[in-house]
Amino acid sequence: MAASRRPSVTKRQKEQRRAEKRSKKEEKRRERDAAKLDRPQVANGEDPDIAGIVPGPQPPLEDFDYD
Repeated sequence: MAASRRPSVTKRQKEQRRAEKRSKKEEKRRERDAAKLDRPQVANGEDPDIAGIVPGPQPPLEDFDYD
């Protein structure tokens, strides 16, 4: 009885999916690297999430102007 050619077809499809996934991951890596270069540089030791926040007591809610 002749051997089926199906395993080689499925293997090729599997290899194509892997190659496609690899190329997508590489593209995402390149996008992340490009985004890192576009980000502004932070000052020495300054956390960008809390930059510009003044420590100390905050104004009472009644005196705070929401506009």
